[in-house]
Amino acid sequence: MEDIKNEETIENIEESPVSTEADADAKYKELEDKYLRAHADFENTKKRLEKEKQMAIDYTSEKFAKEMLPIIDSLELALAHSGEAADGDKLREGVSLTLDTLVKTFERNGIKQIAINGVFDPEMHEAIMQAPSEEVEEGHIVATLQKGYIFKDRVIRPALVSVCKK
Repeated sequence: MEDIKNEETIENIEESPVSTEADADAKYKELEDKYLRAHADFENTKKRLEKEKQMAIDYTSEKFAKEMLPIIDSLELALAHSGEAADGDKLREGVSLTLDTLVKTFERNGIKQIAINGVFDPEMHEAIMQAPSEEVEEGHIVATLQKGYIFKDRVIRPALVSVCKK
C-alpha cells in the first residue's frame, strides 16, 4: 500500500512541474505580449513627438510673418497713393525698393502670396462681398481687397476677395 502511495506522489510531482512549466510559458507569452505592446506604443509616441517638434521648428516664424504683413500692406498703399507727382519720385522709388526687398525676403523664407486669379477657394480666400461681372464666370474672383499669404503649407492670412455672382 505504501508503494502505491509513493507511486501516486511521484506521479503528482512529475505532473506538477509540467503544469507549472505550462503556467510559466503562458505567463511568459503574456508578459512578452505586454512588452511588445508597450514598446510599440512608446515608438509611436516617440515618432509623434518628433513630428510635432519638427512642425514647431518649421513654423516658428509664422507669428513674426503675421506681424510683418501689415507693413507690406502699408508700403503697397503708399505706392498706390503716391500719384504721379514729380516731387515724390525719390520717395516712391525708396518705398518701392523697400517693398521689393521685403517681398523677396518673405519668398526666401517660404512665405508666398496666395494666387488671386480664377476660382474662389474657401481654404485660401475669404469672400467679403459678391459682385456681378460680365468679364468672369460665376464663382470666380472679381477683385482682391487684401492680399493673402501662405507660409509653407499653412494659410497665415486668407486673401480678402469679391466673388462674381450673376
